[in-house]
Amino acid sequence: MSRIGKKPISVPSSVSVDLNESNRCIKVSGPKGDLTYDWHPVIDVRSEDGAIVCSINESASADKVSRAQWGTTRSRIQNMVLGVTEGYSKRLKIVGVGWNAKDQGRQIRLNVGYCHPVDLTPPNGVEFSIEQNGDIIVSGPDKHQVGQFAANIRDQRRPEPYNGKGIMYHDEVIIRKQGKVFGS
Repeated sequence: MSRIGKKPISVPSSVSVDLNESNRCIKVSGPKGDLTYDWHPVIDVRSEDGAIVCSINESASADKVSRAQWGTTRSRIQNMVLGVTEGYSKRLKIVGVGWNAKDQGRQIRLNVGYCHPVDLTPPNGVEFSIEQNGDIIVSGPDKHQVGQFAANIRDQRRPEPYNGKGIMYHDEVIIRKQGKVFGS
């Protein structure tokens, strides 16, 4: 049985939840924005006493897929509630001589050692900011979109282990390699 799926999701007073069981769709609205999610057909989602409860349908068998979707659905809805109240953010840092990021209106321009700048546009609902020291902060209410856009920025120049240059998450540790050693 899913231990995560059994836990009810508490809904704060600043969040409104619109639960449409016939279309298997939930809409969560809060101070940071609105999010929607369509859950799997083998899962039931209902509202009870100011909380949201997920369970497996009686008609569905409790196989591996059903149990996995049960925990996944509960986690996705929990992330939506946290996202519209607190929001999510990822911090990236650029390490390299002359490498930087610039704000170009709705786009971010990366100069990371290529002969051309790289322009990236965030998806709707995702914002970014560039600090004085060159750190990039990606933030928004949707955990998946924030993480995906941060990964897209990081993919433009992944950190490499020999010189330690690249775009990396703020708390990421790059294990350095020694490189070639020439000797007699």
